[in-house]
Formats: sequence, C-alpha cells, structure tokens
Amino acid sequence: MQTLTQLGLAAVLFASVFLAGCPASTSGGAYSREQARTPQEVQMGVVESVREVQIEGTKTPIGPAAGAVVGGVAGSSVGRGKGSTIGTVIGAVAGGLAGGALEEGVTRSKGLEITVKLDNGKFIAVTQAADEVFRPGERIRVLTGGGVTRVTH
Repeated sequence: MQTLTQLGLAAVLFASVFLAGCPASTSGGAYSREQARTPQEVQMGVVESVREVQIEGTKTPIGPAAGAVVGGVAGSSVGRGKGSTIGTVIGAVAGGLAGGALEEGVTRSKGLEITVKLDNGKFIAVTQAADEVFRPGERIRVLTGGGVTRVTH
C-alpha cells in the first residue's frame, strides 16, 4: 500500500515538474517579457510559399529525470531484496527513457515555414507556430529584434 502512495506522489511530482518545463511559444504573436517594449526592425514583403512543418518538442533533463523517479518507485515494488533493487534500477532506466520521449512528444507542435520575398528583393524563410494563415501573394510584415524573427499580417 505504501508503494502505491509513493507511486502517486512520484506521479504528482512528475506532472508538476514536467509542466514547469514547458517551452516558450513559437507563435508569431507571442512575446517574451524580455522582448516587450524593445524595438524591432520592420520589413515589408510578399509571401512566396508556405509549407507545413513539425517543430520538435523540448528535450530537457526534466522529462527523463521525472520519468526515472516514477519508474524507480514503480520498479521498487517488484520482488524483495536484490529483486527489488534490480526492479528499481530497471524501472528508473525505463522511466527515464519514457519520460524523455513523452516530454518531446507532448511539446511537439505544428509549424509553418514561410518563404518571403522582401521589398528589397531578398528572400528569407521564417519558421513559426501555425497559429495564423498565410497565403502566397499576401503582403506581410517581417519583424526582427532580440534574436527573434516573426511573420505577421
């Protein structure tokens, strides 16, 4: 019974740590606190093409660590003595692998690669979250500042 309580506690710990590690938005309309009230260069252009892409999820130590805790606690309930120790180790390794894969999968998102012909004739491509619709031929703005470039209407 105590192992189930430990497992529940570990699951809660995993969820809270995992959610705290969620990445910053890749949306064209989302700004970090550091980006607010800082100047951005604005260039005008026309959308040449739009391609759907996948933006990979985060790969931090948080997912594997939390998974290892949950797996280790679950594995410790297997057997007694050396069996319990082996179960703990195997559970921690398996949980760590599963936690890393889960973190990456949950934080993966749909994105757009937007190729733009700027008014100066230069072509650029910007990848960002697929939260706005862009169509070839549309007139758009390209905002650049603080190491971030985004396309917006």
